[in-house]
Amino acid sequence: MMDVCPPLRPYVRGTVAALTGSEAAAWDRRAIEDLGVPERVLMESAGRAAASVIQRLYPDGAVIGVVGAGNNGGDALVALRTLAAWGRDVRAVLVADRPMPDPLLNGWPLRVIVDQEIEPDARARLLAEGAVIVDGVLGTGVRGAPRERQATVIREMNGAGRPVVAMDVPSGIDPETGAVPGEAVHAHVTVAFGAPKLGSLFHPARALAGRIVAVEIGFPPLEEGEGGAFLTSPAWARAQLPVRMSDTHKNAVGRVAVVGGGVGMAGAVVLAARGALRAGAGIVRVVTAPENREIVQSALPEAIHVDGSDHAAVRAALEASDAVVVGPGLGTDEAAGRWLDAVADGPPLPALLDADALNLAASGAFDLVAFTGTRPVLLTPHPGEMRRLMDRDAVDAPDDRAGLAREAARRFGCAVLYKGAPSVVADEAGSLRVDTQGSSDLASAGMGDTLTGVCGALIATGIDPATAGAVGLYLSGRAARLAAKGTGLTPSDVLDRLPDALAEQSPPADTLGLPCVLFDADPAR
Repeated sequence: MMDVCPPLRPYVRGTVAALTGSEAAAWDRRAIEDLGVPERVLMESAGRAAASVIQRLYPDGAVIGVVGAGNNGGDALVALRTLAAWGRDVRAVLVADRPMPDPLLNGWPLRVIVDQEIEPDARARLLAEGAVIVDGVLGTGVRGAPRERQATVIREMNGAGRPVVAMDVPSGIDPETGAVPGEAVHAHVTVAFGAPKLGSLFHPARALAGRIVAVEIGFPPLEEGEGGAFLTSPAWARAQLPVRMSDTHKNAVGRVAVVGGGVGMAGAVVLAARGALRAGAGIVRVVTAPENREIVQSALPEAIHVDGSDHAAVRAALEASDAVVVGPGLGTDEAAGRWLDAVADGPPLPALLDADALNLAASGAFDLVAFTGTRPVLLTPHPGEMRRLMDRDAVDAPDDRAGLAREAARRFGCAVLYKGAPSVVADEAGSLRVDTQGSSDLASAGMGDTLTGVCGALIATGIDPATAGAVGLYLSGRAARLAAKGTGLTPSDVLDRLPDALAEQSPPADTLGLPCVLFDADPAR
């Protein structure tokens, strides 16, 4: 498939919601019924914005639109009509019952072909004649697998060998969960109206959405409670970072105690401590096995080694810290249990629990609910750890990432950073942040340890755990992208570029040269 998309910068707007299909429908109803925005105006705005994106990304050649029923097909027709008015060669394939000539065409004599009136081979040739195909078959209100009429043309679109631009979501995906119950369009670009749809951000749908460009079409601002999920956009993430005073000092910018690294497992605690240091912690104390002293002091001369077998030293380290990170390389033996008990019995520091700290909690060796009742806490499980914490079988139904993160946050009364593709952060109230920077390049041992350290440093500055988790995800993912090592990326590469991610200024306000663009995410990789 031809790729003419320009290089991407991150998104341009600070607060960007990610709506489910039902939330988007409610937003649409409020605009029309409560505020008097005509439905035709929203459709006109959506279609014209989509036409602008298509013209910017695919400026030459014929445009073939595949038009379904309802508003999604209407958006596609407006986009096609607009492109025709701008002089493009435009044709439409109708795959649902619509009045023809459609009032949305405003009298423009578009060539419209009804799918059932031509042979499949002729239809396939027609699609292949386009420089770009517009997918307006199914919208956000459709659930379940496409019917055979639509499924047939979806297969033909996917087989045409041309880039596909989807209206709002790729036809065939579930906009709530990201499931793909049947045939679905493989889009090169998805133009989302008002806000990206939550399901398009989760796999397997994310792999089908391609580049996601959200455009403003005249919706009102979201009211309190209308959107439950938001994106970790660069502007939002940078706005959460504390500003250092010019006369500050190391004890005032975040002191972190990192507890972990059983005998023979020093690497994880070293990476976590390095993550905290690179994220700006003023002091990092590493509470670990005495056998790890030489390794820790050689790898981290900037950190303070604390003998984990010395109860008084551990207590003093906690009392001199602003946040504690527990779990990297911790192990699950008796010594690990004693360290966890020391943290639980010590000062009520904001805490991050990762790795073996979560495994000990899942096994019943540590009372997690009692612990979260005494302090702010962030849990950072990967899928295996989440299943153990939630007592779920690995062969359960496909992972509902948003739902499971929210359920865990409610059950344990704390923030939960659920690592994966994409990672999400839920708080106790059910609000969700969806990571926007992660990629398969981060699928490497030790990445979770560095993320743990970064988030711990942010918590130590006074940022609440849920926000710290989301900002930590952004900074780590952005550092990975700046490193540009592809599948050869290592945790050390991420650590080396963290200062650059922290110092990076906001991107240009318009990556496409279009003022309607709210959000611009490159394809999943």
